[in-house]
Amino acid sequence: MKNQKLRFVTLLCAIISMATPSEGAPPTAEKSDQAERAKKTKKPKPALVPEVYAATVPKPTLSAISYGPHARNILDFWKAESAQPTPLAFIIHGGGWRGGSKERVSVVVEVERLLKAGISVAAINYRLIGKTVAETPPVKAPLADAAIALQFIRSKAKEWNIEKTRIGAAGSSAGACSSLWLAFHNDLADPKSANPIARESTRLLCAAVVGAQTTLDPQQMKDWTPNSNYGGHAFGYATFADFLGNREKILPWIAEYSPYALVSSEDPPIYLIYGQAPAIGKEQKDPTHTSNFGVKLQEHCVTQKVPCELVYPNAKNVIHPSTTDFLIKMLQKK
Repeated sequence: MKNQKLRFVTLLCAIISMATPSEGAPPTAEKSDQAERAKKTKKPKPALVPEVYAATVPKPTLSAISYGPHARNILDFWKAESAQPTPLAFIIHGGGWRGGSKERVSVVVEVERLLKAGISVAAINYRLIGKTVAETPPVKAPLADAAIALQFIRSKAKEWNIEKTRIGAAGSSAGACSSLWLAFHNDLADPKSANPIARESTRLLCAAVVGAQTTLDPQQMKDWTPNSNYGGHAFGYATFADFLGNREKILPWIAEYSPYALVSSEDPPIYLIYGQAPAIGKEQKDPTHTSNFGVKLQEHCVTQKVPCELVYPNAKNVIHPSTTDFLIKMLQKK
């Protein structure tokens, strides 16, 4: 239990410092000077994306495996030793869909623990918003890549000794949003496709996510957290004000790409963990990763009878201290 609490506290520290430089405006010279002065008078902040479990991440069984035509359509795979097909944890990195890489796997899960539990692991890269071929809306690129990567992995089930019906997704920040999108979206398999990969399912057994944005509806964001400022770039808007002002025009996109809008009674169990306690309707220190997102998704899941576990500092009745604990429980359970 003591080790579980330690992992829980460490993970919460990671969530708080998860945002990437691409998610905010570039610093001005004045702000840079202030930052330098602050360094001399304050303790250094945690690393931007701390490698929480870096010391325990083994070398992948397979590295930089291509799952699509783009240079970033690659994944790493860790094979759990087993005579029987193994479950799989499917990891999607954060970074606002504008940065990051599969090497951030340790921010999301403990790879070594999963392998010891007989669960294989795959971590993907995907096309980034602003650094890829044009997609409309821009968020379509990273989300579509996540789905295609999942189908590719299922197509390798026999070769990689994977039980394709027991796959759970996990991610941080934007990767968490992508994971929830997969969990709630209708199956994207095309049974009539000539491509055998496209015929594979995109449905999940569960999802366990860190600091997730659970909605891409700017009005919901503002209602839940008044100082919300994230998400416009997903639909091609430079500012949150433009995002909110054009909401009516993009309602069909919100219906397709916002996790909250996709929840139904047929969806799998969800696990959400955040670094700060919620305060609905109040400004938050980190509105991009506020647990207000979690509270509102959990309420919505309850109405649809979808199991949804929400964890944050001092939350009551915590069953699973971390994403890894939840994945082991769900993926091992028959």
